[in-house]
Amino acid sequence: MSTNGAHTEPLTLQLASGRRLTVEGSNLILHDPNPSANKKPKPDSNSRQSIPLYNILWSQVSGGNIVVEFAHLSSKSKFNVEKWTLPIQEPATSEQAGSGPETFTTELLSRSYAKAQQKRKAYVLINPNSGPGNGVKIWERDVKPLFQAARMDLDIVFLKRGGEATELVEQMDINRYDTVIPCSGDGTPFEVFNGFAKRPDARLALSKIAVGHIPCGSGNAMACNLYGSHRPTYAALALIKGVVTPLDLVSITQGDTRIVSFLSQALGVIAESDLGTEHLRWMGSARFDFGVVSRLFRKKAYPCDIAMQVVVEKPDVKEHYRRHASEPSLAAAQADDAAEGNGLPKLKYGTVKDKLPAGWEFVSYDKIGTFYCGTMAYMAPNVNFFPAAVTADGCIDLITINSDMSTSAALKTFMSVDSNKFFDSPNVHYKKVAAYRIIPRNQKDGYISIDGERVPFEPFQAEVHQGLGRVISKRGVYEAEGPANWEKQST
Repeated sequence: MSTNGAHTEPLTLQLASGRRLTVEGSNLILHDPNPSANKKPKPDSNSRQSIPLYNILWSQVSGGNIVVEFAHLSSKSKFNVEKWTLPIQEPATSEQAGSGPETFTTELLSRSYAKAQQKRKAYVLINPNSGPGNGVKIWERDVKPLFQAARMDLDIVFLKRGGEATELVEQMDINRYDTVIPCSGDGTPFEVFNGFAKRPDARLALSKIAVGHIPCGSGNAMACNLYGSHRPTYAALALIKGVVTPLDLVSITQGDTRIVSFLSQALGVIAESDLGTEHLRWMGSARFDFGVVSRLFRKKAYPCDIAMQVVVEKPDVKEHYRRHASEPSLAAAQADDAAEGNGLPKLKYGTVKDKLPAGWEFVSYDKIGTFYCGTMAYMAPNVNFFPAAVTADGCIDLITINSDMSTSAALKTFMSVDSNKFFDSPNVHYKKVAAYRIIPRNQKDGYISIDGERVPFEPFQAEVHQGLGRVISKRGVYEAEGPANWEKQST
């Protein structure tokens, strides 16, 4: 049996009472001539019970038994830890005693984890105040048992205030851990990335420590993109079995400040509907919908000037996506000199305070309603604003939508976000850029959102750093559906 590469050889272990375990394709099968009706999972035939290899958390030989711990889908929204404890057949000879069960468990784990790292060392940061405030309960009841069953090495911190995650990550020992896992909304990952960015060895830290996410907030975009779900136990299993993936990060300069963005930047309807409806938190997620609709009815405009370094125009975006969506490996990242341990990369285009770089496209917008940029696809569950986003193509996806269309057309455009028709709407102006600068006009006070956090209503500049960060994703790609019909594009 081989523990490297594709596994094609059969894997079988004889058990007591005529039972046996086999690995068949992507499943572990228990062949049991006398199955119990109470077994989990339920038999798929009179004598077979099956567990997907993806769900297997651990296996070992203990006290004459083989023990298999796995994630069992107890409902549509939750995995629980279950266990098989199966007596091993007594060997006929001492020669047989030296092989068999131990080799089987080693190979079973190798096949179950595939490219994922076993026994990850995790720095877990739990935000008790995220979303409805269930972070601690979600961690203790739902997530921690899965991590423990997978034999993860856990250091756990319960956060007490905003900004604490940034301080902890800035001071952490990056040789002690493989991953930092916030249990939170999207705000704590934002703090984590900026904690790494503040370190004197920022590039080394960002390339060495992968960031995960257990969704516990009202905004869980990071988990939706990396794991395809906003449900905590789905994300936990994906973190256990996931792969380290490069991630584009964006430097934001505003005044004398430089921060790092991993998700999005917004001005206009999106930013105001989020940050400007804090007083409506009692409405839950509906407050955002209310904010969007009310502003669309008013046809509110946000005049501004935008300069950008364009990489791909909308007609060529699908072809760009086709090329880059199939590169889910660390080799696609081009973070330069990470091993040198220096701070953040130098800015190729300077800061917002510098003269505009030569060759940038400059547009003055008088009737812009939405300015929205993202490096991830989903901005909330089923809200795929940036369907052409990929993890590390060195681009920011930039959307502008005018405010002067009819209310019905505007509503239809925004409602198409969850039906994969948004990208192809003629009202959506979509580009991929390497950098941009936005200068608001005619408004003294407004809303600018960076990863959901409010920043001053002032000009800012953004520049992408290809593959600078690392995350743990389910498969090495975003779990979002790409632009409609992108597979039909050809080189």
